[in-house]
Amino acid sequence: MTARSLEELASPYLQGLVPYIPGKPIDEVERELGITRAIKLASNENPLGPSPLALRALRDALSESHRYPDGGGYYLKQGLARHLGLTSDHLVLGNGCNELLELMARCFLLPGDEVVIADPAFVIYGMLAHLQGCTTVRVPLKAWTHDLEAMAKAVTSKTKMVFVGNPNNPTGTAVRPAELTGLMDALPDDVIVVIDEAYIEYVPPEMAPDSLGFVRQGRPVIVLRTFSKIYGLAGLRVGYGMAPPPMVELLERVRAPFNVNTLAQRAALAALDDDAHLSNSRSINELGRAYLSGELQRLGLECPPSVANFLLIDLKQDGRAVADALLRMGVIVRPLGGATLKTHIRVTIGTPPENERFIEALRTVLGKEQRSALSDQQPGKELIAEG
Repeated sequence: MTARSLEELASPYLQGLVPYIPGKPIDEVERELGITRAIKLASNENPLGPSPLALRALRDALSESHRYPDGGGYYLKQGLARHLGLTSDHLVLGNGCNELLELMARCFLLPGDEVVIADPAFVIYGMLAHLQGCTTVRVPLKAWTHDLEAMAKAVTSKTKMVFVGNPNNPTGTAVRPAELTGLMDALPDDVIVVIDEAYIEYVPPEMAPDSLGFVRQGRPVIVLRTFSKIYGLAGLRVGYGMAPPPMVELLERVRAPFNVNTLAQRAALAALDDDAHLSNSRSINELGRAYLSGELQRLGLECPPSVANFLLIDLKQDGRAVADALLRMGVIVRPLGGATLKTHIRVTIGTPPENERFIEALRTVLGKEQRSALSDQQPGKELIAEG
């Protein structure tokens, strides 16, 4: 009998999945390209960095690194519960929101189930559905925003889960609160809704839905948030989900022990109370968004109305080629792709000097003297920087 290959031994649902290819560290890209002072506007990180209170908590916790983390996240859950008006039983912690998305998929999705997502949306939603053997129903955006009415109509008797990114990555757009309520009211009681609010702290108050109200009502919903964005703790990987206690109990059955490390828990708890850092982060983001939107309009470029900390820019030409040219000038942005986004890049809103440098570099790349060179350029995957 001929031994089976590793490909044959692997889950059949791995077929068609493309692994995430991480970029090289910024220092290595600078060395290879012979550039210095590169700026990273590719991963939607907070340009102000971590909360000073979080940094102090990190220093204080270093001496305890020989101990295992608090496996239940007791103090962080208590802090979150006070902050959100929930109980600890409503909370589950994850190694970033990605782990919580994986836990949801492992807990609830089975081969043959249908999953409804917007298109385009965060790529992980579709990947997890595919890995579980589900059928992914993709509903096109409407005016670059989730078409929740159409998504509700796409639900069938086979639908198990609906994903809503609010704000949506990569467009930065958000649905109106009444639209989200309409979706929840239109869905059957046995369809689970995942509301991904990674960027919710940047959203204007009038656009922020009471998603936690659905949790308190015991609806089949989980709301995901993270300390990776406005709190500036992306390197520590700590996210949290808010759901009715029976759903949390199921998720806890598959959550790995000690999944959120000690430093992450201590820093997150401290950052939660740093109102000044959050206020400054919002202000710098609003100023940067206004500046970039105005400058891009002068360049004749269009962006959806983002309420997050990034912009999706239609360059009206090969987005990857432009991103590669910007990279060679030390400005790292995120090229996209697919049928609808091949002419787009996603750009994080940075500090004022970073935003000005991006606009200056973009103006140069898009200038007439560059266009013929750009059309012939073949961007190399090996130059993609981290993020």
